[in-house]
Amino acid sequence: MLSNLLRISFLFFAFTQLAWAAGPSSGDTHEYQLSNGLKLIVREDHRAPTVAHMVWYRAGSMDEVNGKTGVAHVLEHMMFKGTDKVKAGEFSRLVAAVGGRENAFTSRDYTAYFQQIEKSKLEDVIKLEADRMSNLNFDDAEFLKEIQVIIEERRLRTEDNPSSLLNESLMATAYMSSPYRHPVIGWMNDLQNMKASDARDWYRSWYAPNNATVVITGDVDAKIVLGLVEKYYGVASAHELPVRKPQIEPPQKGIKQTQVKAPADSAQLSMAWKVPRLEPGKLDEPEPYALELLTAVLDGYDNARLNRVLVKQEKVVNDVGVGYDMISRGPELFLIGTTMAKGKTVAQAQASIRKALDELKQKGILESELKRIKVRILSEQIYKRDSIFGQAMEIGSTDMAGFSWKDIDYMLEKMQTITPEQVQAVAKKYLVDDGLTIAVLDPQARQAVGKEGK
Repeated sequence: MLSNLLRISFLFFAFTQLAWAAGPSSGDTHEYQLSNGLKLIVREDHRAPTVAHMVWYRAGSMDEVNGKTGVAHVLEHMMFKGTDKVKAGEFSRLVAAVGGRENAFTSRDYTAYFQQIEKSKLEDVIKLEADRMSNLNFDDAEFLKEIQVIIEERRLRTEDNPSSLLNESLMATAYMSSPYRHPVIGWMNDLQNMKASDARDWYRSWYAPNNATVVITGDVDAKIVLGLVEKYYGVASAHELPVRKPQIEPPQKGIKQTQVKAPADSAQLSMAWKVPRLEPGKLDEPEPYALELLTAVLDGYDNARLNRVLVKQEKVVNDVGVGYDMISRGPELFLIGTTMAKGKTVAQAQASIRKALDELKQKGILESELKRIKVRILSEQIYKRDSIFGQAMEIGSTDMAGFSWKDIDYMLEKMQTITPEQVQAVAKKYLVDDGLTIAVLDPQARQAVGKEGK
């Protein structure tokens, strides 16, 4: 319920890094800076003859302005609509022709593009990706067709999805000034009024080598990769980027509430508290690590506290989920979400959640419980050790949040030092009503689609 494909949790990356101890080490990772400002990070992993090639632009929905929400995601779609050398639709066909797969994704913090190919085809995809960094060229007709696709995507994934509507309302209520209050896909009205020029302006503003990081992982030689990247990406021209306004979220001073009425089978409840995130240059701050471990205490395994009490014992909800992103560019929330069991109310679920949290605040957790959680998290992530793509994701997302891939080992060491008392302390300090936003889905009867024919 709380998962968001475009928001990737720290645990996925951090503990995957530790799991790679048997594979590539930090000595296999090389970082370069081109003269035009492009950052290149190469991780050599020679266990399979495959390569992941990713381009990350530090430009996501948080960089948008009112009236043009969704433009970062729109431009992601338009990046497949051709350059002077590659016609609309040809990019994907050319990648497939060399046996590769490719895609792209937009988040609040960044937009990324990737290809996974056999190692001998790396130059082919570097050439294609570097071309559209500087030479995107789509016409208005292509834009008009694609914006309708995106409008329909929003209709299907948000307008017709009660959980998405609830999450959208929650974010818009929790945040006052932060651009995180806007959905990544954009508000429907902004999409309906978007022009091709809006997407072109976004491209000209943010798609520059000095706002991009290229990450290449797999069976490669770093020096050879550097030569290829300099040959193709090195010709792109740097330019001055727009000024990023801080848009600091003001302190919350009391409970906020929102209600969404939508066709659904069951009521839903989301509770979100304002909490700190880990900030670059402040890696020793223990609270974000403690909050990350708190998510696992509450929802890190089948018999974790909330699932055990709310689902198994009290049977007040069908499911419960907890979410928190330790690293990001903007302010963060600690989220708990549930779907009501038949015959149970939102008030009952909220009371049960509060009771479970109060017990943790008062009695804390045992050292043995926290140790088991750390071991469990590590063991669940260990299978990712062979993922070339997972390594590229970890490096790129960490870089976009303002950290270095070199910081990750230290983050892991710091995580291991967190005590049960520190986990208890962040629960007491942050899971309080002054920073709480409550969102409730009030289920409405679904409209009949008509009787079946005889």
